[in-house]
Amino acid sequence: MIKLYGVSGSRAFRSLWMLEELGLEYEHVQTHFATGDTRKPEYLELNPNGHIPTLVDGDLVLWESMAINLYLARKHDQGLWPKSLEDEGHAFKWSLWAMTEVEPPLLQLLFHTRFLPEDQRDPKLAKEGEEKLQAPFGVLDRALEARRYLLGESFSVADLNVASVSSWALLGGTATALGGFPNAKRYLEECLARPAAQKARSL
Repeated sequence: MIKLYGVSGSRAFRSLWMLEELGLEYEHVQTHFATGDTRKPEYLELNPNGHIPTLVDGDLVLWESMAINLYLARKHDQGLWPKSLEDEGHAFKWSLWAMTEVEPPLLQLLFHTRFLPEDQRDPKLAKEGEEKLQAPFGVLDRALEARRYLLGESFSVADLNVASVSSWALLGGTATALGGFPNAKRYLEECLARPAAQKARSL
Protein backbone atom coordinates (compact mmCIF):
# COMPACT_ATOMS: atom_id res chain seq x y z
CA MET A 1 0.00 0.00 0.00
CA ILE A 2 1.10 3.56 -0.67
CA LYS A 3 2.37 5.45 2.38
CA LEU A 4 2.44 9.22 2.69
CA TYR A 5 4.47 10.74 5.51
CA GLY A 6 3.53 14.21 6.70
CA VAL A 7 0.75 16.33 8.20
CA SER A 8 -1.95 18.28 6.40
CA GLY A 9 -0.80 21.62 7.83
CA SER A 10 2.31 21.50 5.69
CA ARG A 11 3.40 20.88 2.10
CA ALA A 12 2.12 17.33 2.61
CA PHE A 13 -1.38 18.75 2.10
CA ARG A 14 -0.64 18.88 -1.62
CA SER A 15 0.05 15.17 -1.85
CA LEU A 16 -2.77 14.19 0.49
CA TRP A 17 -5.09 16.16 -1.77
CA MET A 18 -3.76 14.31 -4.82
CA LEU A 19 -4.22 10.91 -3.18
CA GLU A 20 -7.78 11.82 -2.24
CA GLU A 21 -8.50 13.24 -5.70
CA LEU A 22 -7.35 9.99 -7.29
CA GLY A 23 -9.34 7.87 -4.84
CA LEU A 24 -6.33 5.74 -3.95
CA GLU A 25 -5.98 3.60 -0.87
CA TYR A 26 -3.05 4.77 1.20
CA GLU A 27 -1.67 4.90 4.71
CA HIS A 28 -1.20 8.38 6.12
CA VAL A 29 1.77 8.22 8.48
CA GLN A 30 1.48 11.28 10.72
CA THR A 31 4.95 12.82 10.65
CA HIS A 32 5.38 16.30 12.09
CA PHE A 33 8.37 18.57 11.60
CA ALA A 34 7.71 20.39 14.90
CA THR A 35 7.92 17.29 17.10
CA GLY A 36 11.20 15.88 15.83
CA ASP A 37 9.60 13.13 13.74
CA THR A 38 11.52 14.18 10.64
CA ARG A 39 14.88 13.93 12.42
CA LYS A 40 14.43 10.34 13.57
CA PRO A 41 16.92 7.88 11.99
CA GLU A 42 14.20 5.72 10.49
CA TYR A 43 12.65 8.71 8.75
CA LEU A 44 16.00 10.08 7.56
CA GLU A 45 16.62 6.74 5.87
CA LEU A 46 13.61 7.53 3.68
CA ASN A 47 14.24 11.25 3.28
CA PRO A 48 17.75 12.35 4.23
CA ASN A 49 16.64 15.99 3.86
CA GLY A 50 14.45 15.61 6.93
CA HIS A 51 11.45 17.26 5.28
CA ILE A 52 7.87 16.27 4.53
CA PRO A 53 6.15 14.88 2.57
CA THR A 54 7.69 11.58 1.59
CA LEU A 55 5.86 9.00 -0.52
CA VAL A 56 6.58 5.28 -0.45
CA ASP A 57 5.02 3.28 -3.28
CA GLY A 58 6.39 -0.23 -3.23
CA ASP A 59 10.13 0.07 -3.76
CA LEU A 60 9.87 3.68 -4.85
CA VAL A 61 10.61 6.47 -2.38
CA LEU A 62 9.89 10.03 -3.51
CA TRP A 63 10.48 13.38 -1.83
CA GLU A 64 9.22 16.81 -2.92
CA SER A 65 5.49 17.43 -3.08
CA MET A 66 5.45 18.48 -6.74
CA ALA A 67 7.39 15.41 -7.86
CA ILE A 68 5.05 13.21 -5.83
CA ASN A 69 1.96 14.80 -7.34
CA LEU A 70 3.16 14.65 -10.93
CA TYR A 71 4.13 11.01 -10.46
CA LEU A 72 0.80 10.04 -8.91
CA ALA A 73 -1.27 11.92 -11.48
CA ARG A 74 0.54 10.22 -14.35
CA LYS A 75 0.60 6.72 -12.87
CA HIS A 76 -3.01 6.69 -11.67
CA ASP A 77 -4.60 8.94 -14.27
CA GLN A 78 -8.18 9.76 -13.32
CA GLY A 79 -8.44 12.62 -15.77
CA LEU A 80 -5.90 14.80 -13.99
CA TRP A 81 -3.00 14.08 -16.32
CA PRO A 82 -2.79 16.28 -19.44
CA LYS A 83 -3.99 14.78 -22.70
CA SER A 84 -1.20 16.20 -24.91
CA LEU A 85 2.55 16.58 -24.71
CA GLU A 86 2.11 20.34 -24.95
CA ASP A 87 -0.22 20.40 -21.95
CA GLU A 88 2.22 18.18 -20.04
CA GLY A 89 4.76 20.94 -20.58
CA HIS A 90 2.29 23.49 -19.26
CA ALA A 91 1.58 21.32 -16.21
CA PHE A 92 5.30 21.15 -15.41
CA LYS A 93 5.59 24.90 -16.05
CA TRP A 94 2.76 25.88 -13.71
CA SER A 95 3.88 23.45 -10.99
CA LEU A 96 7.43 24.82 -10.95
CA TRP A 97 6.11 28.37 -11.25
CA ALA A 98 4.05 27.94 -8.09
CA MET A 99 7.12 26.83 -6.16
CA THR A 100 9.49 29.51 -7.45
CA GLU A 101 7.25 32.54 -7.95
CA VAL A 102 4.43 32.17 -5.41
CA GLU A 103 5.66 30.14 -2.47
CA PRO A 104 8.70 32.23 -1.33
CA PRO A 105 6.90 35.59 -1.00
CA LEU A 106 3.77 33.92 0.32
CA LEU A 107 5.76 32.20 3.07
CA GLN A 108 7.44 35.50 3.90
CA LEU A 109 4.00 37.08 4.29
CA LEU A 110 2.67 34.19 6.37
CA PHE A 111 5.65 34.02 8.70
CA HIS A 112 5.28 37.68 9.56
CA THR A 113 1.49 37.68 9.91
CA ARG A 114 0.69 34.23 11.37
CA PHE A 115 3.46 31.71 11.93
CA LEU A 116 6.06 33.53 14.01
CA PRO A 117 5.39 34.66 17.59
CA GLU A 118 4.06 38.21 17.54
CA ASP A 119 7.23 39.69 19.00
CA GLN A 120 9.23 38.19 16.11
CA ARG A 121 7.00 39.42 13.30
CA ASP A 122 8.22 42.26 11.13
CA PRO A 123 5.42 44.27 9.46
CA LYS A 124 7.86 45.56 6.87
CA LEU A 125 8.75 42.03 5.78
CA ALA A 126 5.07 41.09 5.73
CA LYS A 127 4.33 44.06 3.49
CA GLU A 128 7.29 43.22 1.28
CA GLY A 129 6.03 39.64 0.86
CA GLU A 130 2.58 40.91 -0.08
CA GLU A 131 4.05 43.32 -2.61
CA LYS A 132 6.17 40.57 -4.18
CA LEU A 133 3.01 38.48 -4.67
CA GLN A 134 1.42 41.08 -6.89
CA ALA A 135 3.40 40.04 -9.97
CA PRO A 136 2.74 36.26 -9.83
CA PHE A 137 -0.89 36.66 -8.82
CA GLY A 138 -1.26 39.06 -11.72
CA VAL A 139 0.14 36.38 -14.03
CA LEU A 140 -2.31 33.82 -12.63
CA ASP A 141 -5.24 36.22 -12.86
CA ARG A 142 -4.57 36.99 -16.52
CA ALA A 143 -4.12 33.31 -17.36
CA LEU A 144 -7.63 32.65 -16.03
CA GLU A 145 -9.39 35.49 -17.82
CA ALA A 146 -10.81 33.27 -20.57
CA ARG A 147 -10.69 29.82 -19.02
CA ARG A 148 -11.95 28.06 -15.94
CA TYR A 149 -8.74 26.16 -15.22
CA LEU A 150 -5.12 26.52 -16.26
CA LEU A 151 -5.24 23.94 -19.07
CA GLY A 152 -8.79 24.66 -20.18
CA GLU A 153 -12.18 23.70 -18.80
CA SER A 154 -11.12 20.61 -16.81
CA PHE A 155 -9.37 20.43 -13.44
CA SER A 156 -5.88 18.93 -13.77
CA VAL A 157 -2.68 18.27 -11.87
CA ALA A 158 -1.55 21.76 -12.84
CA ASP A 159 -4.50 23.25 -10.96
CA LEU A 160 -4.05 21.07 -7.91
CA ASN A 161 -0.39 22.01 -7.64
CA VAL A 162 -0.92 25.73 -8.17
CA ALA A 163 -3.99 25.93 -5.94
CA SER A 164 -2.40 23.95 -3.12
CA VAL A 165 0.55 26.34 -2.97
CA SER A 166 -1.51 29.50 -3.45
CA SER A 167 -4.20 28.39 -0.99
CA TRP A 168 -2.22 29.89 1.88
CA ALA A 169 -3.14 33.31 0.51
CA LEU A 170 -6.72 32.68 1.67
CA LEU A 171 -5.67 32.31 5.31
CA GLY A 172 -6.86 34.97 7.71
CA GLY A 173 -4.63 38.00 7.71
CA THR A 174 -3.26 37.37 4.22
CA ALA A 175 -6.37 37.61 2.04
CA THR A 176 -5.45 41.13 0.93
CA ALA A 177 -2.70 39.52 -1.16
CA LEU A 178 -5.46 38.52 -3.61
CA GLY A 179 -7.02 41.97 -3.70
CA GLY A 180 -7.52 43.07 -7.29
CA PHE A 181 -7.22 39.55 -8.69
CA PRO A 182 -10.83 38.33 -8.99
CA ASN A 183 -10.07 35.54 -11.46
CA ALA A 184 -7.36 34.08 -9.23
CA LYS A 185 -9.54 34.39 -6.13
CA ARG A 186 -12.50 32.68 -7.82
CA TYR A 187 -10.23 29.96 -9.11
CA LEU A 188 -8.61 29.23 -5.76
CA GLU A 189 -11.92 29.15 -3.92
CA GLU A 190 -13.36 26.77 -6.52
CA CYS A 191 -10.37 24.43 -6.43
CA LEU A 192 -10.27 24.35 -2.63
CA ALA A 193 -13.99 23.62 -2.43
CA ARG A 194 -13.43 20.26 -4.11
CA PRO A 195 -14.31 17.37 -1.74
CA ALA A 196 -10.83 15.87 -2.03
CA ALA A 197 -9.22 19.13 -0.96
CA GLN A 198 -11.60 19.44 1.99
CA LYS A 199 -10.87 15.86 3.07
CA ALA A 200 -7.11 16.33 2.78
CA ARG A 201 -7.25 19.50 4.85
CA SER A 202 -8.97 17.64 7.69
CA LEU A 203 -6.43 14.80 7.93
